[in-house]
Amino acid sequence: MTKPLQTLRTAGDVVAAGLAPQDREEGIARVEQRYAVAISPAIAELIDPCDPDDPIARQFVPDARELDHTLAERADPIGDEVHSPVPGIVHRYPDRVLLKIASVCPVYCRFCFRREMVGPEHGHALSPAELDAALTYIRARPEIWEVILTGGDPFVLSDRRIAEITQKLSAIDHVKIMRWHTRVPVVQPERVTDQLVSALTPSNSDTTIWVALHANHARELTPQARTACRKLINRGITLVSQSVLLKGVNDDVETLASLMRAFVETGIKPYYLHHPDLAPGTAHLRVGIADGRALMRALRGRLSGLAQPTYVLDIPGGYGKAPIGPDYLKESSEGFAQVEDWNGNQHRYEP
Repeated sequence: MTKPLQTLRTAGDVVAAGLAPQDREEGIARVEQRYAVAISPAIAELIDPCDPDDPIARQFVPDARELDHTLAERADPIGDEVHSPVPGIVHRYPDRVLLKIASVCPVYCRFCFRREMVGPEHGHALSPAELDAALTYIRARPEIWEVILTGGDPFVLSDRRIAEITQKLSAIDHVKIMRWHTRVPVVQPERVTDQLVSALTPSNSDTTIWVALHANHARELTPQARTACRKLINRGITLVSQSVLLKGVNDDVETLASLMRAFVETGIKPYYLHHPDLAPGTAHLRVGIADGRALMRALRGRLSGLAQPTYVLDIPGGYGKAPIGPDYLKESSEGFAQVEDWNGNQHRYEP
């Protein structure tokens, strides 16, 4: 298909681009009234309009089922608000904070756990006064070792604004790590310019920069996306991945293995595989925990240790992440343990 020149933001845009049939336009329009819609040209080009089950389309093209909510779903499924002492800050763990500096994204994922909080109708970047208050909070707490910059997608900010935030955070002695969470290298690779990379580089060499890239299917790591990632890597920025386990997107072992290998080939260390959160209207994209554990077990031994993510669940209500991967060891009260190898065979181990 022809690559759209602009981001698709309405039901009419999506249908006109051939990403959904005419008979879905009304349903997409109803979703658009509730949740933000944006499909960048790079992502639109990846979607196969002839495949009704295209895994890229499932992530980005609105679906009328998003308006079907279950009792278990929550507007704030991971409990950001209960840990937010000042605007923009989420302080859930002792040594790190989230700094939510933007409320918009270049694309909107249909499974986003912050979908009730992001989009053009939900405000703007932190104001100068709000940013100052957030930085004051961080300065006053020497236990904060890492600041995770998120939103929204923080790479939507101008280079000037990113540079300002980078320099102000790197001037705080106890902040040693800055981690930027983004989808931009995949969904808008042309945004990763030399100027952006320079803006991410602190003048204080004691501060290390990490970027966590969100992608869920190997097709997202196009040559353009890989080039964007290597621009960051070549300037000494370490990349890790974040993915969400999604029904019809990556919930089979070959697809998941291909994604993790694609990350490693690009120079990105697989980090988290998130069990999908209980965000409103996402039941049609969620998988069961037992299915996720089975997939992780299938990856073990068949996939290099470099390519193994940690499978995690964000406990609803703000209680943090818990690793929920399969177990391989059973301890005995008789002083030995049973250990399972990657083929499923049991072995006795006596320390």
